[in-house]
Amino acid sequence: MPMWLQALMWGTLAGGALVLGAGVAWIWKVPAKIVSTVMAFGAGVLISALAFELVDEAVEGGGLLPTILGFLLGAVIFVGSNVLLARAGAKHRKRSGGTQPSEKDSPGSGTAIAVGALIDGIPESVVLGVGLLAGGAVSPAMLAAVFISNVPEGLSSTAGMKKAGRSPAYVFGTWTGIALFSGLAALLGYTALENAPESVIAFITAIAAGGILAMLADTMIPEAFEEHHNLTGLTAAVGFLSAFTIHHVGG
Repeated sequence: MPMWLQALMWGTLAGGALVLGAGVAWIWKVPAKIVSTVMAFGAGVLISALAFELVDEAVEGGGLLPTILGFLLGAVIFVGSNVLLARAGAKHRKRSGGTQPSEKDSPGSGTAIAVGALIDGIPESVVLGVGLLAGGAVSPAMLAAVFISNVPEGLSSTAGMKKAGRSPAYVFGTWTGIALFSGLAALLGYTALENAPESVIAFITAIAAGGILAMLADTMIPEAFEEHHNLTGLTAAVGFLSAFTIHHVGG
């Protein structure tokens, strides 16, 4: 199978986990503590993946300076975008409680939520494509991390959308569209950087890593601790160790 097609396939598969999570939340009323638990696990998985799959490998491949600059730029881009989206009604797009506004309460918030969810997923998808450049195959740890974290993201956001009165067409249209865009982002990550210097690849990878960490702090972690219970921190630690184990076994 051509490498570009693999990038498209793996990116779409990882994004499809959002649709899976959305389907679960739409059919069943998932208890808030379970939502926060799976979100905590997903946050731990992504933290491990960005540390060992992205930042560490970016430094090894392209050097410390491109990695630092890219990481900071990625965080700034995400935070800036998130501030603008929050003002448009997408601040609580990953929250499962009744904090998401309805279109009636905040006109245009539906579009802002969809754009915000897309921005959340782009960095993760790009690095799947970029990862193919280095190893000739998708990273099992990164793929698992993105897929595992996307399930609770789709679950939590959909629970909030449902409570805000969003229609099934909006909810599943949003997640299906983002899954397709995730595939295209992975494809772009592979094709655009196929002949790029290692320092440029490290810079782009670090941008994605910085964006992912900022996304975790701004959106996933608050939801993970929304329904706080004694095992939340342990759940995040188990998620971290799961991705770390996959990284070493797969690597």
